Amino acid sequence: MAKIHEVAEAAGVSISTVSYALSGKRSISPATRDRVERAAALLGYEPNAGARMLAGRRTQIFALTEPFRPDTHAPTHMSFVLATSIAARRYDYDILLLTDAEASAGMRRVSASGLVDGIIVLDVAPEDDRVALSRAIDVPTVFIGVPEDVEGLVCVDLDFEAAAALAVDRLADAGHRRIGFVGHPESAYARSNFPPRVRRGVEQEARRRGVAVSAEYPGEGDERHRDIREAVRRLIDDGVTALALHCDDAAHSAVLAELAAAGLSVPADMSVVSIGSSFDTSSFSTPLDRIPLEPESSCELAVGLAARMADGESVEPGVRLTEPRYQAFGSVSPPR
Repeated sequence: MAKIHEVAEAAGVSISTVSYALSGKRSISPATRDRVERAAALLGYEPNAGARMLAGRRTQIFALTEPFRPDTHAPTHMSFVLATSIAARRYDYDILLLTDAEASAGMRRVSASGLVDGIIVLDVAPEDDRVALSRAIDVPTVFIGVPEDVEGLVCVDLDFEAAAALAVDRLADAGHRRIGFVGHPESAYARSNFPPRVRRGVEQEARRRGVAVSAEYPGEGDERHRDIREAVRRLIDDGVTALALHCDDAAHSAVLAELAAAGLSVPADMSVVSIGSSFDTSSFSTPLDRIPLEPESSCELAVGLAARMADGESVEPGVRLTEPRYQAFGSVSPPR
């Protein structure tokens, strides 16, 4: 990487003139500034982050606060990290990943250091400590997720309620009047913001369409696989003719295995739709219709808003939701 003295030699000016021209700290003639900027661009020179901070310039770094906990579903979370990183590069930003289990600690640290131009918040809890912190710091902050208290926040996410309603509508349109819902373990509804929104969307749309819903929330840990099998058997005994799944890929596989063990085929005997899946449901033993999570759309929107805020543009607080879409793979048909 080029050094500042090399830029000075190429532009025919002093090192201090290069510093002033690139920092904007002193008045430099337009011709000299243009000569310095062209030399810097030609040599690929970039002031280091510390120098840019001292000069009051942007660092071109966004912090991404994504706490890694023992119960973190790594594939889903890393898909958001990757999508955010790709979107950031399109805006000429790099990502500093903060993985502190105590999420607010890392966020507080980078806001005090001046190292980043903005903060993007992932793995948002309904009652999240980072909400109050985002209001107390001067660094622009965007949440990918919707906490309970959104006053003054900029939030983006998939419209999970609409995704759940879309699943119920497809099943109801096919003629199903009793649907089974297989969700995450109960603990997930307290620590994550999106499972309650999916459950709420299913319940509200089912009431609107006159559809009965039987819900199961298999536990976690060593007994999870057994819990899923037992949950599916209870739903079958309850007379459901369709299933809406909002759970991880291992749970999807376990549900399909239990249906097969019961002698039921999809979709002839049981229709199945996956809600908010970050994995490829077409690769299961029986491909499943789904409303995908699609981190790319939420992350692209979040990074774009953060970049605008870092540029000093006023961004209206509020919740911005991306529209869900339905992907059909042949797992829904009318009930027998």
